[in-house]
Order: sequence, then C-alpha cells, then structure tokens
Amino acid sequence: MSDNLFDRLFELLSTPGPVNWRLGREITQSLAGAAEPIEPKLAEEYQELTLAAQLRLADRLTLDVSTTHDIHPVDRHSWADQNEQSYRYLIEPLAEKFSSLQGSAAMAGPFLGPMAPVILGIQAGTMIGFMSHRVLGQFDTGLPALDHDDLYLVVPNVEGFARDNDIESHQIRMWAVLREVTHHAILNAPWVRKFFIDAITDFYETVEFDPSGLMDMLSSLQDPTGVQDPAALEGLVDDTGGLARMLGSSHDPDALAPIQAFLAFAEGFGDYAVRIAAADLIPELGKIEAAVSLRRSEPNEAEQFLQQLLGLRIDRHRAADAAQFCADVERRWGVETLQRLWEDPDKLPRLPELTDPVGWAARVLLD
Repeated sequence: MSDNLFDRLFELLSTPGPVNWRLGREITQSLAGAAEPIEPKLAEEYQELTLAAQLRLADRLTLDVSTTHDIHPVDRHSWADQNEQSYRYLIEPLAEKFSSLQGSAAMAGPFLGPMAPVILGIQAGTMIGFMSHRVLGQFDTGLPALDHDDLYLVVPNVEGFARDNDIESHQIRMWAVLREVTHHAILNAPWVRKFFIDAITDFYETVEFDPSGLMDMLSSLQDPTGVQDPAALEGLVDDTGGLARMLGSSHDPDALAPIQAFLAFAEGFGDYAVRIAAADLIPELGKIEAAVSLRRSEPNEAEQFLQQLLGLRIDRHRAADAAQFCADVERRWGVETLQRLWEDPDKLPRLPELTDPVGWAARVLLD
C-alpha cells in the first residue's frame, strides 16, 4: 500500500466485495490497541489447564471433548486479529439486504450500492474492536464465533474480570478454560453449526428495512448546496448503533424464537456442565456465577448492534433459566436424559420450555 495518505484511503475505500473487510480490519486494529505480550508462565498455565478441563468434562459430558484444541492465551490485539471475520455470517447477509433495497427507494440505488460495503466494513470493524476489550474467550459473546475452530482466552480481560470481582486468579482461570472447552464441544456436535446457521438464515429472510433515514443522511452529505453536517457521518461510525439509528427494521418474532432458545440453552447447559465439573475445584464458583450473571445483564457491543439494527435480541439472562432446566431434567429423569438433548435439534427445549421442563418432557420423552 502506498505511503501517501490519500492513496491509502482510496485503496481502503475501494476494496471490492459486499463487505469492506480491509477497512474493517483497520478499524478493528485501531480500537483493539497495540499488542501486549502474554507472560510465558501465565500462558503455560492456561494451556496446562486445558488438559485438566478435558479430563474433568470427559466423565460428565457425552459431547466429545477429545477434539478440543489447545487454548490460545492471547491479548486483545491478537484476539481481534484472529476474529475479524468470525461473525461474517451475521454481517454479510446484510449486504444482500442492502442490495434488495436499491429498488425500494428512489435515492437508494445511487448512494446505498457504493456505500454499503464501506458502511458494513465500518460496523464490523467497530463491533470486533469494541468486543476485544470485553470478551473473556471465544464463546463469551452470546453468539458463536464460526470463522475457525480454535479456542482463545483473552488474558487481560480474564485477569481483569478476576480483579474487578475480587476472585482468586487461579480459580477464574480454571473456570474460564472449563467454559471454553464445554462450548467448543457443543459447537462441534454434528448438527449444531448447520442448525444455527439455518436458524439465522430463516430469521434474516423475515427482516425488512426502511432506508429513508440513511438516504436522508447520504443525500445531505452529497448535496454541495445543502447544509453539510459532519456530525451525521460521525453518527454512523462512532459506535455500533450508528447505522441502526438510520435504518428502521422489522422481523417475524416466530423466526427469532429458535435462535433465542438455542443460544440460551447452549449457554445455560455450559454453565451447568461447568458447575458439575468444578464444584470441588473452584471454591468461589458461586461468586463467579453471580458476577457472570451481572455481566450478562449488560449487553455487549455485538448484542447492541444486532438488536438495534435487526431486532436480533439475544436475552442472555435466559441462560439462568436454561441452567435450571438442566438441573430439573437431571433430577427428574437422570443425567442420561439430559445428555440426550444433544442427539438432534428436535430434542432441544423450545423457548417457553426453558421454564417448563415437564412440558418439554411431554413433547420429547413421551413422543
């Protein structure tokens, strides 16, 4: 890339494709910050805990944990670098939605077509950059990262979480590794990834946008005789909700429910599995769970962006209902019944069944 600033900017803005991932990468790297090398002994401890977690969980899960890779203990910069496109299954379909809008508004074609890749690149880069300062690991966003199959723990964030909640650091490390290994095993169940992507696809098909707000902003920026308002463009790029404020959307709630149910159950099942595996290993487990519950009540940037733009509300507090569902199923019908839930998607609890295990049993066990 040329050293000339304007040439560099031109190359960034003219990168081809439905999403300008090159621009997104620049923004991600800027927001994530400079690399911070992880202390070797600390990295080694995290890696050794992976084997301990696998051994613990192997006796308690029918899900296969033997294929779990070594965990990569990384800084925020490295996590962002490795995950810049891990949520493209959520971003790239928006390009198709934007394309379909070009004939729905008189001014949409001239502006939205060329601008869509840039807008989406900005939003994707901002989302990942912000997330790098919050996520503890690869499966900590409420939404699975699907671009690769590796496990990551963001060491500065994990250690910071321990300090902020006055939790002994060795205990939080063991908990974090157990959690990562469990969620990795869930995502590697034979049918899970396809089921989830199909549910996301079905939901996107019901989403409808109103581009009038975005068109008004773009029109004002392009009109040389109009009152130009730089704050309008700043509002588009200064946070993950900028685009959402300019695009009204609607969706079918029935298409959202399967996504909410799956994400809540996956997270709640993970919580329950870690609780069973770590009860005698982590004395402060109750304190950790309380801190995690509070953390889930504060939506992260990815959740805020997707909820504001698409109505894709995750409702992570439902994970507590799912964990209690798991406890009730095991108590009433045995651990074998609980483990059978991952045999096929029809056995998963539906959204109302997360608080009604008897209703779930009537549908699944008596079928």
